[in-house]
This record gives sequence, C-alpha cells and structure tokens, in this order.
Amino acid sequence: MKIMNPVIEQRADPHIYLHTDGYYYFTASVPEYDRIELRRARELNELKATSAIITAWHKPDSGPYSDLIWAPELHFINNQWFIYFAAAPSREIKDDAFQHRMYVIGNASENPLDGAWQFLGQVETGIDAFCLDATTFTHNDKLYYLWAQKHPDIRGNSSLYIAEMKSPTELLSQPVLISKPELDWETRGFWVNEGPSVIKRNGRIFVSYSASATDENYCMGLLYIDQNDDLLNPNCWHKSPQPVFQTSWEKRIFGPGHNSFTQTKDGKQDLLVYHARNYTEIEGDPLWDPNRHTCIQTFTWNEDGFPVFGTPQTCHA
Repeated sequence: MKIMNPVIEQRADPHIYLHTDGYYYFTASVPEYDRIELRRARELNELKATSAIITAWHKPDSGPYSDLIWAPELHFINNQWFIYFAAAPSREIKDDAFQHRMYVIGNASENPLDGAWQFLGQVETGIDAFCLDATTFTHNDKLYYLWAQKHPDIRGNSSLYIAEMKSPTELLSQPVLISKPELDWETRGFWVNEGPSVIKRNGRIFVSYSASATDENYCMGLLYIDQNDDLLNPNCWHKSPQPVFQTSWEKRIFGPGHNSFTQTKDGKQDLLVYHARNYTEIEGDPLWDPNRHTCIQTFTWNEDGFPVFGTPQTCHA
C-alpha cells in the first residue's frame, strides 16, 4: 500500500487502532495540549480529513488534570472504549508544569465518535510522581498496564513499568520496573524511557519505547520477553543494546518516535506509526514546537523473529 506521509500534520504521540468494524481510529497529542481528539477512516490516507474529528474530552479550566493533556491512547476492552492520557495540574496549583498523572475516560457506545465520554478518574500506580504514556494489552487472558514513570530513587525523567490490571481503571499488582534510561542513546538531553507500545509476534512480546530529549536525539528502543515467561519478573525482560529507529540526517527526518503499531486490513503487513520533525532549528523548548507530524511506514521481521524498522522513509509536510 502507498502511504502519503505525513498522514496527519502537527499531531504528536500518534496512536492508530484498527477495529473489527473496519475503521482505523486515530488519536494523538494536539499542539494546544488542551483536549482529546478522535477521528476515524476506512483507509489510512483518509485520516487526513478534518470532517470527521470529534473532541472526546476537553480539559477543565482548573484543577489537578487541567493542563498539558498528553499522549492519549484509545483501547477497546470488554466491549467498551477507553482512552488513557496524561494531564498536569493547573499552574495555580503547581508552578512546575511537569507534574502529570494518568487518567482515563470511557465510552460504552459501539462507535467511540458517538455517545458520551465519561471521566473515570486517575489510574493510581502506587508511585506518587510524574507519569505518562500508558498503554494496555492482554496476554493469557490477563490485562496489563504499561507506562512511563519517574521514581525518586532512579535518575532521570521516566522509566518503564508494568502491572497487571484488576479492571480497565485499576491496577491489581504492584509496579514492576522493566527498563530505565542507562545507555548513551537513552540519555541525550534528558534521561528518558517513555511511549511504550506492544506487538506480539514469533513467540515473543516486544515493547518499543522512546528515549532521550524530544529533539533530533529522540529515538526508539526495544524490549522483549518470551511469551511463556512471567511478564512481572523484571529478570525475564531483555533490552536491545542499540536504538532500533532513529534520526535520518540524509532524509532530514528528525526525532522519530513515540510510536504505535497497526496493520493493513488484510493482516499481511505490519505498520509503524510515529511522529517526527523535518528540521532541527527549534526555538525554545522543543515540547512547544508544533511540527511533529504523524507518519506511517511498513516494517519487516528478520530470520530470528525480531522486527526490523529500518530508517525513516519520508515524513515531510
């Protein structure tokens, strides 16, 4: 299939989900960081259209989750829709903007662009500190929560944790650390592991994640575990020693990362969804530069059963 990149301009932290109804559902961080948008289309290239965008939720004017709405993800669990996202307190409560916690909204409608989205509250992780970028997945009939979290005893902005869920809004087990920023390419600008995304293939569970500052240093790493191992045993997880997807200076695609996975409708081709910039000359904090664009490209698997993402192909607005 021919992807016309960027699929959507000025949308960072993109998440695309192909549902059983044949629609691709899309959500991402908007440049204003003030709301959660949803859109859907029959074909990936049609996600560009702005005619079918709804605002699922808008931040309140004040309170603990009224600022910097980041990285929403749409999940369909037990025949209900859920969106997990990070939000910070309003500046009148906290001077430091980066005080995010994780929250969830839900919708029981068949089509998540219809019906009412209900605010379901905070997902408590047991660690009262900055956290973000939650995703969920099911394995062996158990629901798992996977997210990025700052811990007072670990250097850096965030590490990756996993826990089993009691329900789509509540954890059952204690957080388990499975990766922290420690390698050179994970600690450029900032010490970061964030944006985990799960894909299961070839007898393994793979977790891609993003590392370093959100400029041209931003890149993707890979964790993996045997599908028969205990997902809550940190000793069973393995980390690729090198980044698996990173800036292409030749093609001028900078800081590719915060990915999600989807497929072609026939299930024959896996697709990598990510954001990237087309320049490095950023004025001020890269976080406030709006030009992280959503791009998609195919990827393959090697003879050892590992994903091969290659290099960014094109993501020019």
